[in-house]
Formats: sequence, C-alpha cells, structure tokens
Amino acid sequence: MDKAKIFITRKIPEEAIQLLENDFVVKIWEEDRPVPREVLLDEVKDIDGLYVMVSEKIDQEVLDHASNLKAVSIMAVGYDNIDVSCLTKRGIILTHTPGVLSDTTADLTFALLMATARRITEANRYLLAGKWTSWSPMLMAGQDVYGATIGIIGMGRIGEALAKRATGFDMKILYHNRNRRPEVEERLGAEYRSFDDLLKESDFVVLLTPLTPETRNLIGERELDLMKPTSILINASRGATVDEEALYQALLNKKIWAAGLDVFQQEPIPKDHPLLQLDNVVALPHIGSASIATRKKMAMMAAEGLRDALLGNRPKHMVNPEVLFQL
Repeated sequence: MDKAKIFITRKIPEEAIQLLENDFVVKIWEEDRPVPREVLLDEVKDIDGLYVMVSEKIDQEVLDHASNLKAVSIMAVGYDNIDVSCLTKRGIILTHTPGVLSDTTADLTFALLMATARRITEANRYLLAGKWTSWSPMLMAGQDVYGATIGIIGMGRIGEALAKRATGFDMKILYHNRNRRPEVEERLGAEYRSFDDLLKESDFVVLLTPLTPETRNLIGERELDLMKPTSILINASRGATVDEEALYQALLNKKIWAAGLDVFQQEPIPKDHPLLQLDNVVALPHIGSASIATRKKMAMMAAEGLRDALLGNRPKHMVNPEVLFQL
C-alpha cells in the first residue's frame, strides 16, 4: 500500500521530520518565510496530512483543494488561523501543542513586562545613539515592578505560570477569566476581579487570552480609558485582541504609560507601523515560545499528533475529538 503524503509548511527540527519520514512521504516548504498561498493551494491537492504554523490560513478554500486530507497539525497552542468547524464537518482531525510552551512563554512575557517597565530597549537605543553624555537622576527612569499590581486576563496554563513568577516579585496578583480558578487563588494568592475592575486597579495589564469572537478587540478605547495613566499593557496572546489604533492614540496622548507587544494584528508588522515609532512601545517579533528546547518539543508534539491521526490512533491533543465519532 502506498504511504500517506504529508506537506510541512516550514522547515522544522530534523528529529520531527525523521519521525514522520519513517511512515509517510514528506514534502517540506524549505524557505524561511510563509508558504505563498498559491503554493499551498497546489501542494494540498493530493496530501493526507498537513503540518502548519500560525502563519497559514487554513480555510474552506484550502480544504476545497485538499480532497484527500485526513488530518492537520499546527505547531502552536492557538489555532485561530484554522477554520475548525470546516475541518470538523469534513471529518478532518486537528491537533495542536498545548502545555509544552507554558513556562517558556511565561518567561518571555515577564521579560517583556520588565523591559517595558524599565525602558530597557529605549535605554539601549539611547546609549548606542551616543546620547548618553552624563549620569542624571531621572535619566530613563521607569516604573517599579516589585510590589506592583499585575492583572492577568486569561488564567490558563500560561497565565498561571506568569502568576507564579509574579509571586517572586511580591506583586499583587489580580486575574479575570471565563471561569474562576479557586485553586490558583489559594495556591498563588491571586484575586479574581471583574474585567473593568482589573483594568482600573492594575499597574500591568497582561493579555494571555485566546483569540475568539468575544476577545477580538477586547482592549479598545473604552478599556484603555479605564487604565491608570502610569499603567502598562502587555500583549502576549494574539494581536487582534487589541485595537491597535486605539492603543496608539492612548500611548501618544499619555493615557497609559507604555505597552509591550509580542503580537500584532498583521504579522510581520510593517516597519513603518505607527506603534513602532513610539519610544514607549517595546515590540517583539512573536517569540513567546521561542526557546530552542521548547520549539523542538513543539515540533515533535505536532509531528506525533499528525502521525497518530494518520495511523488511526487517537492523538493526545485533539482540538476536535468529535471527528472520531464521524469516522
């Protein structure tokens, strides 16, 4: 019997490729950029499995071209770039990579918080530009982190890991979530707040929520107006959870003090984007889970999920388990 065919939309660690090559015919988009849409539509025509990144939009158009597709695996926790309902209706399994990146992403989120509060990148640019001519009492003075109040929106695995790190800085931990987390409240001293109260009380508002219809533009002009003039917004979730024009105006007009952003509505963000022109913005290229060890684990987990699905085994991390009842 012929081996099933897989298309991988980006070069991934070799061990993950080898795992799949043991059982399947594997083709890889070798360039270090997103696979062009027209190439993707051509490559999916006769494949059985698709291994994708957050940069690929998997929608009805792709699925209409992929008549043999049985499983999709995304090397990420979030999957808002994938039409899950469309996959499910067609009996196509979707797997993802939860859990493995929680600590790494929490590390980056807290680093982004620290860098924004203490103006690290701004100070570095100042020094490299030759502007530092003498010590001054208020030169590059930032906001304190130790003892401040952090408000976490989205108390999932990453939110919980971030709260754990905040305890080391003796921060007051507030959170808002769809469901209360009594065990986190007891273990980490976190306090539940309504959405508006969290915005009003927090020195740092940290977005760690998935992108859903309810969370799209979750932070807009109204929400930014509720925040303190000295507060800092950190977004390590998805770019579309923030109204970027409203954020730009709030930062420009000093309604909030600064923002640390790892994600954007358009990725890569254009280099002339207004947010990138502001000194009180620390911007990163979506590197929340980007440690070498974690990315290797994610690659293997995504490969294992795709392999299990195509071999007829139940994947550990299925997004749409209801597909199994259709098979």
